[in-house]
Amino acid sequence: MYKVRRWVVRHARLFESLYRGFEPVLIRLHPFWRRIGYARAEAPVKAVEKRVKGFLFDCQMCGKCTLSATGMSCPMNCPKNLRNGPCGGVRANGNCEVKPEMRCVWVDAWEGSRQMAHGDRIQVVQEPVDFRLEDTSSWLRVVRELADHPRERADSGADG
Repeated sequence: MYKVRRWVVRHARLFESLYRGFEPVLIRLHPFWRRIGYARAEAPVKAVEKRVKGFLFDCQMCGKCTLSATGMSCPMNCPKNLRNGPCGGVRANGNCEVKPEMRCVWVDAWEGSRQMAHGDRIQVVQEPVDFRLEDTSSWLRVVRELADHPRERADSGADG
């Protein structure tokens, strides 16, 4: 997983573009999700999301994805679960102080964000982790939010 995660960060712009193409498809499915019920759709969508994002991003399924704002580097891979930048313990070689064999997810996030069209989103302060959302689909949450408040989310950009 680690090697794939690092590869994805190096190709962050590609994955940003892929998600920008994927998001409208999810949104067009809103009437379908609403008709069958979001609660009923949660389990199968979450299973697909977990496999795809788990393989590509080593996603921890926090339920509030920030990949598009963090250079396609999942901040939940930080041993300290930091959502808004690195701690003071990043080693001189860019590795983590807690797991010295691992590159700091925030060093990766910065490098990935520099490649992205909307890389400046890394400077937006992220909300703290809401552990009640853990192991839920952020894809379905994005669709619901966009369907309920399309202008709000269009301004900030959705995450996937």
